[in-house]
Amino acid sequence: HVQLVESGGGLVQPGGSLRLSCTVSGFSSSYIGWLRQAPGQELVWVASIDSAGANSYYAEFVKGRFTISQDSAESTVYLQIDSLKPEDTAMYYCAAKAGVGGLFTPSTYHHWGQRTQVTVS
Repeated sequence: HVQLVESGGGLVQPGGSLRLSCTVSGFSSSYIGWLRQAPGQELVWVASIDSAGANSYYAEFVKGRFTISQDSAESTVYLQIDSLKPEDTAMYYCAAKAGVGGLFTPSTYHHWGQRTQVTVS
């Protein structure tokens, strides 16, 4: 049974930081990604990392503020978010996929977590 469990969201003031966690079980994925959906907007890809932690990828709009990392021993992928802005307010999802194709496309991710809310205000 594939399971992705997110945690770490919350309410934070602008300029603050959060670290989101995604613990994966039941699936040896090739890539874990973070995606987000702001109120009234479409789901967008934020960042991904491969299973070895050797390669990470970021959407242009988060470069320099978001850092994706993984702890293989804990089967957990993290998304460190610094210098938070009100426009970062969104539901954040972690998701898993098997191949690199379509890494930036939400619909190519096969397994999803339950999401965690980030509110910057």
